[in-house]
Amino acid sequence: MMSKDFGTIVKVCVCVLFAMSVCVIPSCKKSSEPVSPPQTNEPTTPQTPAPSAVEPAVEKPVSEAPAPAAPAEPTVSPAPAATAEGLVPVEIELPRPMFVGTPTDTRVPNLEKPLGKPRPPFLAPPGTKNLAAGKPVSSSDEEPIIGEIEMITDGDMEAADGSYVELGPFVQHVTVDLGAQCNIYAILAWHYHKEARVYFDVVVRVADDPDFITNVKTVFNNDIDNSAGLGVGKDMHYMETNEGKLIDVLSQGIKARYVRLYSNGNTSNDLNHYIEVAVYGKPVE
Repeated sequence: MMSKDFGTIVKVCVCVLFAMSVCVIPSCKKSSEPVSPPQTNEPTTPQTPAPSAVEPAVEKPVSEAPAPAAPAEPTVSPAPAATAEGLVPVEIELPRPMFVGTPTDTRVPNLEKPLGKPRPPFLAPPGTKNLAAGKPVSSSDEEPIIGEIEMITDGDMEAADGSYVELGPFVQHVTVDLGAQCNIYAILAWHYHKEARVYFDVVVRVADDPDFITNVKTVFNNDIDNSAGLGVGKDMHYMETNEGKLIDVLSQGIKARYVRLYSNGNTSNDLNHYIEVAVYGKPVE
């Protein structure tokens, strides 16, 4: 009985020893193998070795700040060439624009296009003024239909009723006597600017005598067919506006005493009208 129990104990001990040997041997093999680091898809960035303590630290060059830009000089617009010659803008008083009613047909040949903006200043020598202001006026129609001839130089440029003179049909003219020979730089005329109109055969002449025989010069002529009998002109027809028609004769060196303006009806009717005539210049010294 005791021998059986001893034999059983021995068997059990042998089995336990065998089982322990089986578990210990693989674990030892595992621990003796080197452990590989885990594989990743990310590239390995090489590490820069730390600088040696004995090597001096290299400082980055400091870029110099750019010098502040010099302040820009103010832009000065060049003066017009005429101003450089001693000319100055002439003050010209303009009436109010006053177009009323339905515009008439103004399709006429040789018609200049509207400027679409205010007329540039007129430049002339200092001291230039309206020499025609208050001066005597005569006309080919001694009895105007409306108004008085003297109104043509009274300084009223408005288009209201009572501000204009109406002459008869066909070719008519008005003549301004400046009182003495003058240097004429520009002639400015308003026929009628209460509505859009074009006046025909507008001719402007100057002379030394009232009969227009001595020193006669034509400074404007838009008579394209010589219907006024003063020759065919090359100037263009124009639309009446509150700015009037300014005829610049400064470069021509005109010297005269009398200024005469012709017309021959308009696009609205056969009559002739004048609101104001101004003559800009200086007396001959």
